[in-house]
This record gives sequence, structure tokens and C-alpha cells, in this order.
Amino acid sequence: MEQLKTPVVYLVYNRPKCVKRTFPVICSVKPRVLFLIADGPKPDCATDFENCSKVREILENIDWPCKVYRNYSESNMGLKKRVSSGLSWVFEHVSEAIILEDDCLPHPEFFEFCEILLKRYESDERIWTVTGDNFQNGKRRGKASYYFSKYPHCWGWATWARAWKNYQGDIPFWPSWRESRGWKYFHNNRNEEKYWRAIFDKVYTGKINSWSYPWIGTVWYHNGLTATPNVNLVSNIGFGADGTHCLQNDKRNGMQVKSIGSCIHPIKIQKDNRADKYVFKNAILMKRAHIISNLINRFLKRVGLL
Repeated sequence: MEQLKTPVVYLVYNRPKCVKRTFPVICSVKPRVLFLIADGPKPDCATDFENCSKVREILENIDWPCKVYRNYSESNMGLKKRVSSGLSWVFEHVSEAIILEDDCLPHPEFFEFCEILLKRYESDERIWTVTGDNFQNGKRRGKASYYFSKYPHCWGWATWARAWKNYQGDIPFWPSWRESRGWKYFHNNRNEEKYWRAIFDKVYTGKINSWSYPWIGTVWYHNGLTATPNVNLVSNIGFGADGTHCLQNDKRNGMQVKSIGSCIHPIKIQKDNRADKYVFKNAILMKRAHIISNLINRFLKRVGLL
């Protein structure tokens, strides 16, 4: 494709190995506008300063005509504050953007897919995000290149300033929404409702330090939809000991990416409940099982039984 017109946001921290793999893909599409957002080193981590410096050094390798914005923190802000403040800063400058974290390895067609859909739905307030993630394990949903989901997956995604302006990290709407009929009938089944109620309870009380859960809550509160490709366009390579929330044995580690080909648009804009049920059962609940397994393994190692 020609030089990418849509601004790209690249979020980094302290993983030069990931950056060496993912940043070249961004370089290959030569975005005209690039936002680089970096968190700073933790003072109690001996290797953080060196690794953060290595990451920022790699980001100096921009050899095409490009307007570059840099927002580098000298101290550690943490994932929630760094990502949310960074994106709010981005959308003070532009009306739409494609967003990648340093551990998200995209297929080159991911960028064109996002650019096409950002333009198509820029004024359609039913659509809040475009994702590059597909967790359907080869199951196609409809005859188009993408379908609509309630799940705003964020391992490579895109959105508009009109949507992000609604982001509220402390989800103040939660207590009243939690008791409403709208919330109770929002989900496909009782188990799904209970799962997410527990998540948002913890977010609201400050027990979960995440930017993505409040974003999910915000999108859902406003009944936003996510355009989701019928093939996986982004692979997460950040699982392991140096990942913030990702676990080594998660089956989503390094998922294969595929070409999406020519973009065929759906005839109707409506949420695919079957696809969302599948995601909850086969991706979200699976993640919880891996978390529990990892916690058990850590305990067993601590007491010398593993």
C-alpha cells in the first residue's frame, strides 16, 4: 500500500526484544503521522533504565517523511495511567488513529483494514472501535470481511476521538448501571453477566489497575460496537515473565495472522451474539483458567512442591 495516511500510535515501555519485531512493521507502512508514547523506568527495577533507553533508541530509526510526536515519561506512570493519558493526548491532536502496543505484531494488511473502516464509519456513532483481533478459531461470522461484536479487543485496534472522549477510567456510571435492567439484559447469559460484574466491581473500587477494562465498560455503557475481522490480523508476542498481564501458557500467545484480502462490508450493522458467546467461552474464560493455573503453580513453587 501507499504511505499510510491514518495516524499510528505506538505504546512502549521496557521490552526492546518486542520493539525490534513490531516497530519494523509500522515502519514498513510509513505512516505520515506517528505518535510515540513511552512509560518511564521503575526506580526499584535494576534493568528498567537500560531497557527503556534501548527501546527509545530503536524508535529513532525513522527514515521516511513523517511527522513524529513523542510523549515520553521520565518516571513510571503504570500501564493504566500511561495508556489512558497517552491516548487522551493523541486525540487532542487528531480525530482518528490506529493503536498498537509494543507486543502486538500486526499483519501488514491490518493497517489498511483499519484505515478503510475508520473512514467508512467515521460519522456512525454506533461503531466505537475497529480491532485486528479474531478469537473465533477459524469460524467465519457472515460472508463479509468482518462482523460486529460487543468486545473491543485491544491487541491492535483503532478508534476515533469522538469515542475516546467518553473514556472514564474510574467508571463512575457503574453503580447505577449495575442495578439497571439494561445491564442485566446486556449479556448473553447469567455466567457472562456475573463474570463482568465482578470485574467492574473491582475496577470501581480500585482493586484492578487496568485501562482496558474501563474502556470496555465505557464502550458497553454507550452500546458501542466493534468491527471485528473474520481472520486474525494481530498476534500478541508479549506473553511471559516480562508481560504485565499476559501469561506464558495462554493459548493466544503468538496466534497466527492471515491476509484478509479485499474488504467486503456487511449488509447490516448488528451485533453477532453467537460470535460473542464463543469469545466469552473460548477466550475470556480460558484466560481466567490460565490465571488460576499460574497462581497455583507459583504457590507450589514457593512451598517447594513444584
